[in-house]
Amino acid sequence: MKEQSKRLGEDNIGSLMWRLSVPAFIGMFVMGMYNIVDTIFVARGVGSLGVAALSIAFPVQMIMMAMAAMFGIGGASIISRALGAGDQERANKVYHQVIWLVVISSLLLALVTFVYLDPLITMFGATPEIHQYAKDFLQILLLGSVFQTFGMAMNNIVRSEGNAKIAMLTMIISAVLNMILNPIFIMGLDWGIRGSAFATLIAQAVGAAWLLIYFLSGKSSLTLRGLRFHIDWKLSGSIVAIGFPSFIMMSAGSIVSIAVNWMLNIHGGTMAIAAYGVANRIASFMIMPINGVTQGMQPIVGFNYGSREYKRVIKAVKLSIIAATAMSIIAFVVVELFPDLLVSVFTEDKALLRDGAHAVQVVLLAAPTIGFQIVCGGLYQALGRARISFVISLMRQIICLVPLLLILPNFWGLDGVWYAFPLADVGAFTVCLIIMLRTWRGLFKNPEMV
Repeated sequence: MKEQSKRLGEDNIGSLMWRLSVPAFIGMFVMGMYNIVDTIFVARGVGSLGVAALSIAFPVQMIMMAMAAMFGIGGASIISRALGAGDQERANKVYHQVIWLVVISSLLLALVTFVYLDPLITMFGATPEIHQYAKDFLQILLLGSVFQTFGMAMNNIVRSEGNAKIAMLTMIISAVLNMILNPIFIMGLDWGIRGSAFATLIAQAVGAAWLLIYFLSGKSSLTLRGLRFHIDWKLSGSIVAIGFPSFIMMSAGSIVSIAVNWMLNIHGGTMAIAAYGVANRIASFMIMPINGVTQGMQPIVGFNYGSREYKRVIKAVKLSIIAATAMSIIAFVVVELFPDLLVSVFTEDKALLRDGAHAVQVVLLAAPTIGFQIVCGGLYQALGRARISFVISLMRQIICLVPLLLILPNFWGLDGVWYAFPLADVGAFTVCLIIMLRTWRGLFKNPEMV
């Protein structure tokens, strides 16, 4: 077992959380900055139609990310517990299965999406004036689907063995390269929205190559030796079962985006869709550091649960909840106090400034509850509790948010779309709290019975 994996069961929990969460936090921060910078250059180089097109393309990107998260997080959970139990052979076997699942699924998704691209864009809520922009962006992005899914899935695998710095460097390399290429391709070469897609494709390919070099270098606890094409259906089923909540959560993001785009098209038009594009980027940026904390927690929980060190699991969970909640409160304060300043970074269009500032302010009204939700979902994934994690992943996006999006605009018009988000957050937080209180004793007070 490599040194970084052994430390998961031996080092102080506080220092471990710091060492694993800070790289994940930095990586997420840089990725968040990439999303912000990408939208800024599209807004200034293409215009509000380009920003609206990014919102239309978002569901396809979310599906690719959802598949990567399903295989990566599902595999990482099993690998962490296998390494904790000293079962190196099983850890390598899971790692190989994740590789094949990622490659096959991403190629199939790209092929199907290419064939039905035009009707899909229409289904996603694109107006005629946005349609071609979204198509130009997605046609290029789909060419690199295997790079995006491989990079995201393998990042989770790297974190499962406690090597958070490599995962951080992967995200930084991709994001920084993307930020460099964006202005060159969009404005310098005058490629418009296609330039943004090309920049993303190249950056993701470089990130995937970086991870492949790491695994070939022998620095990982896992090895590519013995890799051959073989699908172990039972093992793949276990990977999918644990990672499926992540797939549902991110796929639900696609469903939500489609529902939002349709309702915005009805009640606000193209400018409202562009405002959502800006608000969504800001909200995602605010939430990404919380995901960093959760990603730092998961390998600690998985490894120590596998080695039956339950007190270390409890301490890691408590520290994560405190840190994630603190970040949620900070995000809430910043957004509520400075919405105009945040939106002005993207555009000088007065209508978009007004609508975007109002949208982000309302969408994040319940932001203080988000940190607990994310940690709660990540905890049950790390423990391999697929059913509970599945319920949590469905709660905000599907069970709460979609019905509210369909009902509230009938009474409050465009504002009904925005207020659906904080109400869904409150509902999901309540359910997560009930689940945690009901399962806490069984998981941690009497863990031998689990």
